[in-house]
Amino acid sequence: MQQVPPMSSKTPGSFPRWAFAPLLALAGAVGPANAAVASVVRPASSFEVETPASRAEIVTPGFTFDLVKNGAVATCLPNARGVVKLTSRGASQQMDVLVTGLPPNNTFTVFVLQLPHAPFGLAWYQGDVETDAFGVGHARFAGIFSDETFVMAPGVGTAPLVDPSDATTNPLTPPIHMFHIGLWFDSTAEAQAAHCPVGQTPFNGDHKAGIQVLNTTNFADGDGPIGQFGQ
Repeated sequence: MQQVPPMSSKTPGSFPRWAFAPLLALAGAVGPANAAVASVVRPASSFEVETPASRAEIVTPGFTFDLVKNGAVATCLPNARGVVKLTSRGASQQMDVLVTGLPPNNTFTVFVLQLPHAPFGLAWYQGDVETDAFGVGHARFAGIFSDETFVMAPGVGTAPLVDPSDATTNPLTPPIHMFHIGLWFDSTAEAQAAHCPVGQTPFNGDHKAGIQVLNTTNFADGDGPIGQFGQ
């Protein structure tokens, strides 16, 4: 099935105000979690200046949910976490992905998934989140992120061979909804540098990504968070 690539706006240097309170709540206020808080709190100059538009962003109705660590990174990235906000934008939706506690100055790929864990089922590449020097990253995507997010292949046809591992035809596929999200290291080298397990996966543009870092396994397989928006 041919798909139109989603638009994205990556702003790793700005920190969405709507996500600050949820991330502090995730990180906790006392005890060992202070290390996670420290990774979130940055110099005042690194936050965007509040404007009428940013104030409107704070109060815009939407649906917010958490991303949780893949068990494989529990030791190497103990403070990794994320928050996603879905917002209606007329005929489509906007998806903001904010992450913290990740290795600084790294790239992480974002996929919409049928399942948040192996074997993952069908997966749709949305784009990248790039972290800053504090291990914080934010990316914004536009598309269909609701109870109507699905993929299908009503017929079998030829497909372009871009990478050696690409299939050259597609399987016949009835509509399948995809309501989960996962983030991966963009490369095995970045995973190794973070002292995380090294294993190659196909979850980036050239199908040579590292392991999964964050996902939505905090939701049931058949009731992922994206599908709860718009019901």
